[in-house]
Parts: sequence; structure tokens; C-alpha cells
Amino acid sequence: MQNWIFDIRSRSFVLLVISFVIVSLLVYFHITESFDQFVISFVANHVGNPSLDLIMQIITESGDAIWMLGFGILMLLIKKTRRVGITLMILIVLSTLLTGYIKCGVDRDRPDFDYEGTSFPVPISRDTFALFCEGGSSASYPSGHAARSMIFGVILGYALSKRFPRGSYLLLLYPMLVSISRVYVLQHFPMDVIGGTILGVMLAGVMAKKTKLYKIFEKSKP
Repeated sequence: MQNWIFDIRSRSFVLLVISFVIVSLLVYFHITESFDQFVISFVANHVGNPSLDLIMQIITESGDAIWMLGFGILMLLIKKTRRVGITLMILIVLSTLLTGYIKCGVDRDRPDFDYEGTSFPVPISRDTFALFCEGGSSASYPSGHAARSMIFGVILGYALSKRFPRGSYLLLLYPMLVSISRVYVLQHFPMDVIGGTILGVMLAGVMAKKTKLYKIFEKSKP
């Protein structure tokens, strides 16, 4: 996953920015509305498996900012993973605030469906933070959970990429599952998690470069 870390002046960053802007405009002008409504309606009519419902809530709650910050702090306390922890904590805070303000700007309502599956033990988290912005918690685009989970997949995958060159890509299954769970629990439309995923890759790649995450591969001097 060495190519997933890039500079702000790189082609990768420019392409990701363009992709995010395009997706955001499609959502803002309701061009994808029919697609999103079709998918969310289908999901709403097919929930109700007790085991799957509980699994989906566990997955979706794992993308909450509080749990991720706790993991980042744990990485920070361990000397060998300190740089990974610093990078994760910066990105968690940055992505949560950024998605919150973008939500206020796009101002797209969350899916208007009542969840009729198995009752969840705890309320579904939204964790949107945007000071001086009303209605951010009820806005949908982009998904903060999708962005944060993608950041985790990229950063941790990169950290393990030299020891497990191919296996590190398996960590990308995590953000995929979180994105699916956000649609499953009727908190987001498909385009919300797509936008959040793109934003997560973009932030992770640039910030990891700024924090010099590549230094974790350098051998310590005697």
C-alpha cells in the first residue's frame, strides 16, 4: 500500500479532490436521488434478521469517533506505534469536523425510514460535530463513519504493508463493512458513504505524508 500515501501536489490527490467534488455536486443537485431512494427503500424492506441486525450495529458503532480516538490513544502510548497513533488521532478529529461542516453546506436530510428490524440495544450514533452550524447531526452527506473507517484501513494497512504486502489490503474490508452497515441501519444513502470513503482516502494519504508515517519503517539507530 505504499502508493496510498501521497503529497498534496500529487496526481492522486488532485484526482481524489475532483472525484469528491463531482460526487458532492451530484448529491447537491439531487441527480442521484432516485438511485439513493431505490437502494434505501430496498434495504428498509429487507431488514429483520436478528443476528445480522446485531452484527451490523456492532460494525457501525465501531466507526464512532470516541472508539476510534480510544484506539488512537492506545497506539500513542506504545512507543513503536506512536507515529501511527498521532496520525490516526489527527485524522479522526480532522475528518469528523470536516464532514460535519460539509454536511451543513450540502444540507441533505438523512433517510426518512423507520427501522423495522430487530431493536438495537443502544441508540445508533451520529457523532457529527460542527460548531455554529445548526442541523448538522440530521444531515447525511458525507458519512463521517465511512471517512473515519477508510482512514483506519489506509493508515493501518500502510503500517503493515512491509510485513504483510498483500495481507494488508484485507484491512480495507473494514471500511467496506462500515459503509454497508451505515446504509443497513438506514443512517445514510449509498452516495453518502461513497463520498465519505473518497474523503477518507484523500485525508489519510496527505496527512500520513505530513506526519512522515513512512519513518515507522526506518531502523532505529544504535
